[in-house]
Amino acid sequence: MRLARALLPLLLQACWATAQDVPANSKAIAFQDCPVDLFFVLDTSESVALRLKPYGALVDRVKAFTKRFIDNLRDRYYRCDRNLVWNAGALHYSDEVEIIRGLTRMPSGRDALKGSVDAVKYFGKGTYTDCAIKKGLEELLVGGSHLKENKYLIVVTDGHPLEGYKEPCGGLEDAVNEAKHLGVKVFSVAITPDHLEPRLSIIATDHTYRRNFTAADWDQTRDAEEAIRQTIDTIIEMIKDNVEQVCCSFECQAARGPPGLRGDPGYEGERGKPGLPGEKGDAGDPGRPGDLGPVGYQGMKGEKGSRGEKGSRGPKGYKGEKGKRGIDGVDGMKGEAGYPGLPGCKGSPGFDGIQGPPGPKGDPGAFGPKGSKGEPGADGEPGRPGSTGPPGDEGEPGEPGPPGEKGEAGDEGDPGPDGPPGEKGSPGEVGPQGTPGLRGPRGDPGEAGPQGDQGREGPVGVPGDPGEAGPIGPKGYRGDEGPPGPEGTRGAPGPAGPPGDPGLLGNRGDDGPPGNGTEGFPGFPGYPGNRGPPGINGTKGYPGLKGDEGDAGDPGEDNNDISPRGVKGAKGYRGPEGPQGPPGHTGPPGPDECEILDIIMKMCSCCECKCGPIDILFVLDSSESIGLQNFEIAKDFIIKVIDRLSRDELVKFEPGQSHAGVVQYSHNQMQEHVDLSSPNIRNTQELKEAIKKLQWMAGGTFTGEALQYTRDRLLPPSSNNRIALVITDGRSDTQRDTTPLNVLCSPGIQVVSVGIMDLFGSSPSSDQLNVISCQGLSSQPRPSISLVKNNYAELLEDSFLKNVTAEICIDKKCPDYTCPITFSSPVDITILLDGSASVGSHNFETTKRFAKRLAERFLTARREDPSQDVRVAVVQYSGTGQQRPDRAALQFLQNYTVVASTVDSMSFLNDATDVTDALRYITQFYREASLGATKKQLLLFSDGNSQGVTAATIEKAVQEAQQVGIEIFVVVVGRQVNEPNIRVLVTGKTAEYDAAFGERHLFRVPSYEALLRGVFYQTVSRKVALG
Repeated sequence: MRLARALLPLLLQACWATAQDVPANSKAIAFQDCPVDLFFVLDTSESVALRLKPYGALVDRVKAFTKRFIDNLRDRYYRCDRNLVWNAGALHYSDEVEIIRGLTRMPSGRDALKGSVDAVKYFGKGTYTDCAIKKGLEELLVGGSHLKENKYLIVVTDGHPLEGYKEPCGGLEDAVNEAKHLGVKVFSVAITPDHLEPRLSIIATDHTYRRNFTAADWDQTRDAEEAIRQTIDTIIEMIKDNVEQVCCSFECQAARGPPGLRGDPGYEGERGKPGLPGEKGDAGDPGRPGDLGPVGYQGMKGEKGSRGEKGSRGPKGYKGEKGKRGIDGVDGMKGEAGYPGLPGCKGSPGFDGIQGPPGPKGDPGAFGPKGSKGEPGADGEPGRPGSTGPPGDEGEPGEPGPPGEKGEAGDEGDPGPDGPPGEKGSPGEVGPQGTPGLRGPRGDPGEAGPQGDQGREGPVGVPGDPGEAGPIGPKGYRGDEGPPGPEGTRGAPGPAGPPGDPGLLGNRGDDGPPGNGTEGFPGFPGYPGNRGPPGINGTKGYPGLKGDEGDAGDPGEDNNDISPRGVKGAKGYRGPEGPQGPPGHTGPPGPDECEILDIIMKMCSCCECKCGPIDILFVLDSSESIGLQNFEIAKDFIIKVIDRLSRDELVKFEPGQSHAGVVQYSHNQMQEHVDLSSPNIRNTQELKEAIKKLQWMAGGTFTGEALQYTRDRLLPPSSNNRIALVITDGRSDTQRDTTPLNVLCSPGIQVVSVGIMDLFGSSPSSDQLNVISCQGLSSQPRPSISLVKNNYAELLEDSFLKNVTAEICIDKKCPDYTCPITFSSPVDITILLDGSASVGSHNFETTKRFAKRLAERFLTARREDPSQDVRVAVVQYSGTGQQRPDRAALQFLQNYTVVASTVDSMSFLNDATDVTDALRYITQFYREASLGATKKQLLLFSDGNSQGVTAATIEKAVQEAQQVGIEIFVVVVGRQVNEPNIRVLVTGKTAEYDAAFGERHLFRVPSYEALLRGVFYQTVSRKVALG
């Protein structure tokens, strides 16, 4: 019986062990696998998808990198009897996240995962990297293995955008910190070029997980392929090394002990972080209408506020400080002690602790060893006195050198052996005066060293001869203030001081008691006192009566000095009118009709050219590739254009007049507009404020859809000129946006496209810009324009703003105040230009421009009879026989283009001046080329100066021209002219001058620049036409 009782516990123990064998063995087999969870996070936003043509090409390279990476995920056996196996999954993201495939066991699920990656279609919108990382963490934690140390994320992105990005899931840093807290390692792989390294560095767990990893490149060269191969191999090797440390640290795996008793429930844990944003819910039922509120009192009209000044753009905010680590939660109640288990295996390394506060400042270290003596440097400027340094080590005795200057005193050396007595030396030279050093701080008293052995007494040296006294040193620095000395003896009393000032008068004392005496006798009258001071002057008395006239005095002596001029006398009475004077000279001629019309046009504000009414719509690209800073510049450009149209072009943006609006767009169904017809916008100022408040969308690019939106909502049929100005980078996603880009092209709309290089430095697509601006369509009444700029800053240049507003207002409505001319008969007109050296080449070019204006005006003038021709010839003259063109080539022309070409081809003769020879040349030309009934007119440029001619010779030449029927008009430039010769040129007479005739045939300007100023060319052409 006792034996049975003894065997019963052994039998029960054996049965329990037998029952534990099967699960224990199975667990041991399962533990041989060391799983690694790997999740790919792929960026398919607009900045990646639309970077290369055809669109999506860069995404295809990212997918090829991912599939190549998956092919390299092979199992590995470690010597610690562990087998590495892979679980891999992937997602791609833009402003939404899509799971490509969850964690799948390799290699069995390799083909399925690669097929899912290959079927990915890019989103091409904004970039929400924080949401993608958190979704990847969720997949790793929910569907992964039990080893949290073996979980990895591979984020493949270009890091855009750098600023202005939206982070709806808490921000990129929050997502990365959450991964670190959970023990998940994050690799950051770039899509080059133009990736943003700062954002990629934030994504990586640390710098070893970033390095120079590259997933795709524009150039598919051998170097690029080698960089991608090294990226894959390096990441896999890093993971394998980390996994070996984790899996092979379990040196033992004992059987699991029996479960302990159930412990008490712990306290409620901390509240978890908010989850990812869910899908948008369905719209709720409309609420019931609220009760009517009481009728409010009518408020008083407020005062009109002053217009505020435009504020400057604020500075970019600083990056916030990293938040502190949260406080650890309260520990739960301690449960009952369980059965002691077997010794556990070595745990995985814990997280790094919080960095402790800086320790106290250490004591100063000992002085270093003395350095070797350097080479002597060049003499520098004297520096500040240095502080006293520590004593140097004792040097070894050097070889005797030549006698040099006396050096500074060295450290005291050990006593040498006694030498033979030397000869008496000569006194040494006086050393240079040294600069005193700064007083050093008092050092702390050192510890007393051990007492040394008493040294032996050295021999007494031979006393040397005394040297000459050195120079007196400079005054030393003031020493520390000494303690106060003892009190001195009391000194002798000083001399008495001067008497002080009298004190103030005291208060009157109290009245004394009444007296008791009797009245005394009258006293002795005093002596007369001293004379008092003179009194104050009295007031001035009234003037007395005039006295009788006195006798005439004797004549005074002659005074040869010139007396000063007396005071000007009073103005005298007006005298009688004198006889009428002779008539004055004839005044300058008054303004003619052309000048009067020009004055009216300048003085009358209603006469200015006006632009409008117009309907202008700005279509603004707000995609991710634009960038926040460029988006803000584009808004400033729109506001400046509206201001210039209002100020310079007199456009009235108000109901019934002109209209303005702005549409910003991104991808599908992402459009937003503000315009003057909005209910909360009442004037242009409120429209500009609304434009400033537009927020960057940072999504894809659906330009065709945005143009259709603009046409349907903001460009209804109107009698106004309708203009659409499209600002874009010219890279619309035409693969997914099938709306045609020429949707705005119609006869009633002018489209201006402005293409600007994006933030990646990619040039806009000229093909898309041309389609947007309706290039090549004959149905457009106004020419379409496509402009290209290198950067957004060029939009704000004054010249570009001026050109844009001029193009918008190309069809101005201006009052017609031109000075028309009409010819009533056929006429041949010759313009004779002065090409002599006194004119100068620059002034000659100005004269040619003036001549072309006159020729255009003559040839386009109205004619009473259309069959009557107006012909023009232009001739240049200089010295004798120097007229161009020569007689064989000279002819009258009726085509302005040919006349202008002839004038432009004229070269400046730059020689002498012979006006009479030129007149004879023109006279002969008219005899040969002009019909008798045709009116003949000559417009001559001259200053009256001509070599070797007199007034008589000029008179003869002019009269010969007049006999042929030529009417001469003269243009005089400047003030250095020969007036007699000019009068002869105008009238053909030396004896007399007809002022009225000269007023109609003589034109004067102060300079050659004045020829092109104002309406002078209209005045000249009108008088020539009237004859």
